[in-house]
Amino acid sequence: MTVRRRLYRTSGAVASAALLLPLLAAAPSTEAQLAPSARLQSAFATAAAEYRVPQSVLLGVSYLQSRWDAHAGAPSVSGGYGPMHLTDARTALAEAPHHSHGDEDPRGDTARPARVPEAGVPKAAQLPERLKTLPKAAELTGLSPDELRTDPAANVRGGAALLAAAQKESGRGVASNDPADWYGAVAKFSGADDRATAAAYANEVFAVIRDGQTRTTDAGQHVTLAGAPALEPDAAQLEKLGLRRAAAGETDCPETVSCEWIPAPYEEFGDKDYGNHDKANRPKDQKIEYIVVHDTEGTWDTALKLVQDPEYVSWQYTLRSTDGHIAQHLNLKDVGWHAGNWAVNSKSVGLEHEGFLARPDAWYTEAMYRSSARLVKYLAKRYGIPLDRQHILGHDTVPGTTPATIPGMHTDPGPYWDWQHYFTLMGKPFKPTAGPSGGLVTVAPRYARHSPEFTGCAKPGEKCPAHGSSAVRVHTAPSDDAPLVKDIGLRPGGGDSTIGVNDLGSRLSTGQQYAVAERKGDWTAVWYLGQKAWFKNPKKQPTALDAKGLTVTPKSGADDIPVYGRAYPEKEAYPAGIKPQPVITLPYRLPKGQKYATGGKVAGEYYYATTFDTSDHQVVRGKDTYYEIQFGHRVAFVRAADVRVVPSGS
Repeated sequence: MTVRRRLYRTSGAVASAALLLPLLAAAPSTEAQLAPSARLQSAFATAAAEYRVPQSVLLGVSYLQSRWDAHAGAPSVSGGYGPMHLTDARTALAEAPHHSHGDEDPRGDTARPARVPEAGVPKAAQLPERLKTLPKAAELTGLSPDELRTDPAANVRGGAALLAAAQKESGRGVASNDPADWYGAVAKFSGADDRATAAAYANEVFAVIRDGQTRTTDAGQHVTLAGAPALEPDAAQLEKLGLRRAAAGETDCPETVSCEWIPAPYEEFGDKDYGNHDKANRPKDQKIEYIVVHDTEGTWDTALKLVQDPEYVSWQYTLRSTDGHIAQHLNLKDVGWHAGNWAVNSKSVGLEHEGFLARPDAWYTEAMYRSSARLVKYLAKRYGIPLDRQHILGHDTVPGTTPATIPGMHTDPGPYWDWQHYFTLMGKPFKPTAGPSGGLVTVAPRYARHSPEFTGCAKPGEKCPAHGSSAVRVHTAPSDDAPLVKDIGLRPGGGDSTIGVNDLGSRLSTGQQYAVAERKGDWTAVWYLGQKAWFKNPKKQPTALDAKGLTVTPKSGADDIPVYGRAYPEKEAYPAGIKPQPVITLPYRLPKGQKYATGGKVAGEYYYATTFDTSDHQVVRGKDTYYEIQFGHRVAFVRAADVRVVPSGS
């Protein structure tokens, strides 16, 4: 379809014009005049001119949605397509329930029976308007839904049409050349139904416009947004949108995000059972040491339904994909049931992100990444949590508590979560900290250029679409043809690891650190699950960075030592009336001569909380201490009495 261009000249003040140049200029008259890598930039210029939207506004909104990536026409975790993240969430509705890739007990404690509720999936007609913007863009532009999904230029045009419509609906009927006059339209474009979320979204967009951005997209398109440091949008426009005021309630969030109180119930029901969390007094009684990153494996509404179910599941925060809105469900002093490991739950905060691990190739919006990063940075500062991968855990790195629980542990947020970008937003990008003799490596493939093959996103065994990934696969020898490393915990019978999207048996993840065992050409070997694991790490496109730090190794005289999934106290530490929790070893051993990066010393503790009445709840502390280590894809624990702590390069 030929794109109509309503080219126009600016007639505003010089200051206003300076904000728009050079980005308001229309695209060249024919695509043949453009370098292939400049076509997306031209599409923004053309769409901005046609719909009379300041190009900086169009670029800023698109950056917050997708960082200008097109994802080859694949939908995001919430059914959004293309650079403008136009949503048609029918494509993202999963057939499986919440956390469908694991069957763990969210509480992770054998002191109570496991009972996990099923999650329903809403029908398309029940979806909110923020998840159906692509059909509206089709009506406004006359373009087909398929064009809007698959053609980045058409997608940008659809986004411009939606912004222009939002400008009109927000009471600004006459298009303005000045980006400052588009605050209300941007807030409305977010799809948020409350003022705080709409304002947080608009503020983030205008922060992008002020700072400016330059980036090469996943399709090799060079896009630039010139910064406008003096830009001050008209935030008063928000008052005219008629949005509700979200209930702040007992929320505990940084001021730079929107946060709403939607409490999880603490209720008692039949046979003295109760749910869906435990009352506690953290950090006075027990430190908060971890933040666990999940994805919901369902829509926002489904996640809220689950966390308000009194019968079992709970976590502290849920984050919405389209606009980064946050709902808080528990006071931070209380313990949520979310990670499948009671020792981790009792010391962690759980963050659920709206999305599906592999439906079909899972990309997450910039708006959600930014809100989550702000929240994690805030929580880490408050509780003294190190910003590293042994304390900011993916749910997929939480260990099973016993041999029987390992196969059922969850795999979210999966290989498509961009850990490097996430930590960069927190001001902690993964960088080299040593030379080749440092003794450690930090896993850090270039996400957009690193696309290992996976299967099982849509159907078992079926190849997943090519996609940037944070995951690096490990082999038994320095060859692509060598077998993958085996995980005897996942497959007690000795079965082979696979390239399935949910198979963690032979996978490293960005930000994780491992001790170097050997180097050979383009290959690096690390100690992993008690064995030597090789991954490709060429100098021209490295997948890991040299690092240094502390490691643990078995004490002299020991051939190997046991590995644990939780740091529990010895039985002598338990007072009368509290049944000691068994200190159960996992089916792995840490052999002599091997080293593993450590996240530090951990106290042997058990939070006793098995009844609705909190009067007998208490933290049992032992004399035993442990070290948390990066053992395989998941973290694990070893007794301090069994190991020596040594510098990685020694």
